[in-house]
Amino acid sequence: MAITLDQTIAHKQRSFLAAIFGSQTFWVMIAVILACIFLSFATSSFATPTNLYNITRNVTFVAIIALGMTLVIITGGIDLSVGSVLCLCSMVLAVVMHAGYGIVTGIVASVGTALVVGAFNGIMIAYVGFPPFVVTLGMLSIARSLAMVASNNTVVFQFGPDHDKLLALGGGAWLFGIANPVVYMIALALLTGFVLRWTRFGRYVFAIGGNEYAATLTGVPVRTIKVAVYMLSALSAGVAGIVQTGWLGAVTTNIGAGMELQVIAAAVIGGANLAGGAGTAFGALVGAALIEVIRNSLGLLGINAFWQGTFIGGAIVLAVLFDRIRNFQQSE
Repeated sequence: MAITLDQTIAHKQRSFLAAIFGSQTFWVMIAVILACIFLSFATSSFATPTNLYNITRNVTFVAIIALGMTLVIITGGIDLSVGSVLCLCSMVLAVVMHAGYGIVTGIVASVGTALVVGAFNGIMIAYVGFPPFVVTLGMLSIARSLAMVASNNTVVFQFGPDHDKLLALGGGAWLFGIANPVVYMIALALLTGFVLRWTRFGRYVFAIGGNEYAATLTGVPVRTIKVAVYMLSALSAGVAGIVQTGWLGAVTTNIGAGMELQVIAAAVIGGANLAGGAGTAFGALVGAALIEVIRNSLGLLGINAFWQGTFIGGAIVLAVLFDRIRNFQQSE
């Protein structure tokens, strides 16, 4: 029986709606919206311009790193070192600028450090065959130790002749009063989304996560892509470190401690599959937004901040459970 044009269009519309309603990212976004509406009525301070400004700015640091982490998770890997890499890159930037060098030199040194760390992780995983968990867990300790060595475990808060430029870079609002970190986050999310959706590199990333053996047989340069992915993950941590240094105006050796858990949580809650093969840039932003709303709401509702880990951990479990249920329904 011939299928009419109207039937084809109707089928595509149903498929589109089914994809939307079956998307974990969609439901997490709905949860964020509902939480914001509830908090706006439950508290008098949530919907204030100052608090919303702080939320959007605070979410950027986790979100930027979550973009790189999403690439790693899509390939079926994990990067536990991002918090320490952020610390190391922040400290390199601070120490270089404190020594009298300009902001450009400091940023180049910081970015270069991130790329070297990412390349080391990627080579050890892709070429030597070490498990990602082991390599990045080791780098978690190494990077923070190097940050302590670089600064002699002291606080750096003077950034040389370009001190004010760095503070403006991370703490300013150059575009329509929007905090600079938010602008960087949006730009990086659009770039990451484009790469994943429209480039050969993006298709290779998903292919590796979907079936690494099949990807190898079809000619995908698996090892090269893996190294590149871990370099991008470290780079995202380095960028976040540069921006956060400018925002805070000081760097300590405990900056970024425990941040890797929030980043992984943001990626997973946003729809990245720890088994590989699934994840989006938008999902990373939505997951980071939910975590920040949870963190912000605890204080406003008078709930002990120590409950934050419980709420975030519960959100991760629910996200994975949702993904397992969806996969089970699709298999049937």
